[in-house]
Amino acid sequence: MAIQGYDLIGDIHGCALSLRMLLARMGYRQVNGVYQHHSRKVVFLGDIIDRGPHIREALHIVRDMVEAGHAEIVMGNHEYNFMCYMTPDPNRPGEYLRQHTPRHKRILQQTLEQLSPYKDEQQDFMDWFLQLPLFLEFDHFRVVHACWHEGLIEQFKARMGGNRIDRTFLERSAVDGSFEWEVMDRLLRGTHLRLPNNEVMVSKDGFRRHFFRTKFWMPDPQYLVDVVFQPDPLPAHLSRLPITASQKRDLLYYGPDEKLLFIGHYWREGKPAPVTSNIACLDYSAVKFGKLVAYRLDDETRIQPDKFVWVDVAREVHLVDPEVGAS
Repeated sequence: MAIQGYDLIGDIHGCALSLRMLLARMGYRQVNGVYQHHSRKVVFLGDIIDRGPHIREALHIVRDMVEAGHAEIVMGNHEYNFMCYMTPDPNRPGEYLRQHTPRHKRILQQTLEQLSPYKDEQQDFMDWFLQLPLFLEFDHFRVVHACWHEGLIEQFKARMGGNRIDRTFLERSAVDGSFEWEVMDRLLRGTHLRLPNNEVMVSKDGFRRHFFRTKFWMPDPQYLVDVVFQPDPLPAHLSRLPITASQKRDLLYYGPDEKLLFIGHYWREGKPAPVTSNIACLDYSAVKFGKLVAYRLDDETRIQPDKFVWVDVAREVHLVDPEVGAS
């Protein structure tokens, strides 16, 4: 099959019916049970699991496409978190790489419940997650779940010889401050700043947060409000605080002359649109009755607003599948 274009799909989070609708909308059809297109290929941006009603089905759709050569994928932070939650910590007997706290269990609850009756499949998916690349780079575009950090990526390629981790890297990534930890934190969770004065904000999903997610494409930000990039706004008394020199050192800058970049992760809202002329975020909160979004990429060198395609979950899927409300 000669690939003439790529369709990049954002965070699915167990919304398998939305995924089927989106693939059909873009001309993909099932052949021998696998979705495929005669001239195009999907690139999934990670976060296939957690929160949604049909996680196992979504995993099978995605993995079948990848293994048949009709799709590629990068690891999301939720696949990474699941691996860490399920992997014993070799340095702490009886513990796991990701602690089994109520908060961590709550995030993974739907995945744990939906995969637990299928123990062999659960292990197969765990093994598959470990093989997922952290990033992809093509001739004129790049893909990573949350943030393209050129310096870390180059170091990673030099150490690992490619774009995939192994079991040793996974175990080392649980050590706070290690190179492995920093790679996974930046590429899969993005850049962030600590809230000033040890303040805490409660997000829309009920979690208490000491950090806020930040943009990595602002050339000269002056205030905290200039870099915040998440659904939850900063408290008003913090948003106009000047960015300090030390905070600026923690920020990245992905300039307009870089390759097109496609990311997920950030729970955007509203009508899908470019973030910048060369960055598109495709996570539009599908599992929270937002949109499951794709971008239909051909040979353009700038993100085109008319090339976003989506399924409106609240308007289209809820009428078809009563289980969608279970997420």
